[in-house]
Amino acid sequence: MGATGLAADPGEYRTRLGEQTDEQIDAWAMELMRDVAIRRGVVRVVEDFLRAARLSERDFERVFSSGGGPPAVVGRDREGHLIVPAITLHALVPGIRSQVPDGRDRLVEYLVENFEELVYV
Repeated sequence: MGATGLAADPGEYRTRLGEQTDEQIDAWAMELMRDVAIRRGVVRVVEDFLRAARLSERDFERVFSSGGGPPAVVGRDREGHLIVPAITLHALVPGIRSQVPDGRDRLVEYLVENFEELVYV
């Protein structure tokens, strides 16, 4: 696999992600969160992560906090969307790993569901 970790399609990407170390999966997930937050906003990252990781908003807060995110910064924007500061999104990665036995699988799902975002970057 190339240095980017990209593949021709989401199916191939999922297969290639399965060959990667946990450290690499974590790094790519954090980088994707950062890049999407810059281009499309924190709300998009949170919504995508909730869906891909199959989390309720309450679960999201638990995962965020257990990954080192300060609970006091979890909030809502004007439209009522769940948000956290962009600089703290990385806490979701160690948080999901600590809270569910299939944390790696959920991170892979987040990456695969955002395959088109990766191609864009």
